[in-house]
Amino acid sequence: MPPSALMNVMLGAARKAGRSLARDFGEVEQLQVSLKGPANFVTAADTRAEEILFTELTRGRPGYGLLMEERGEVVGADRTHRFIVDPLDGTTNFLHGIPLFAISIALERDGELVAGLIYNPASNEVFTAERGKGAFLNDRRRLRVAARTELDDCVLVTGIPYRGRPGHEQFLRELAAVMAVSAGVRRTGAASLDLAWTAAGRFDGYWERGLFPWDLAAGIVILREAGGYVTDGEGRQSMLEKGSLVVGNETVHRKLLKLLKAAGAEREVVATADPSS
Repeated sequence: MPPSALMNVMLGAARKAGRSLARDFGEVEQLQVSLKGPANFVTAADTRAEEILFTELTRGRPGYGLLMEERGEVVGADRTHRFIVDPLDGTTNFLHGIPLFAISIALERDGELVAGLIYNPASNEVFTAERGKGAFLNDRRRLRVAARTELDDCVLVTGIPYRGRPGHEQFLRELAAVMAVSAGVRRTGAASLDLAWTAAGRFDGYWERGLFPWDLAAGIVILREAGGYVTDGEGRQSMLEKGSLVVGNETVHRKLLKLLKAAGAEREVVATADPSS
């Protein structure tokens, strides 16, 4: 299916920023790196890519607002449309020369996510979707989530909380519960690619907490258009607000959500137990 005018704007911006990232990735050892938080780095490559995306998206759709990782909220004259942008998801991978990183662009219309693009310049894979039009890889292959329904056949993917952030104990309980019943668990270090690869059927399901809207927005559109189910960790549609998500086909999503909730309930029982009993 040929891309729409909107998707062409997003593709053009992503590919231009991707060329900048690809050049920097080839010289990763010479990048200027500064620390902006525990285990969370900002680089000159990140800044350049965001500047390119800002310029190209505002040129292609003047007046649209933006929510960007570095710039934050940019209010546009058109209050009904907003791009949600991550110029470099997988920064730590990028800095270590690991070719698992991506540009992520989503469009929100009247508060609803309607288009998404995830582009890995290292592999030249572009995952795209517009609401009601399906999800595609490189404009050619239609994406569908995997059909497996038994967790013991499934390879699942997750993210580990960064050093210095809360949630490690809960994550370890969840990980132990999932490892006990699945074929395996992976960790790529790039939430956008985790969503895109689940949409493509490479992973059977995905869960993570502590994320930001720019980590999730584009992948949610792509995942839904590939036939997947996505909720927050409580089973509701507050992924961007809560920063958590559980993903899979209908059956895997239901089973994974139940498993994770049980792991959370175990935490609550331990926390409220009387130590003297």
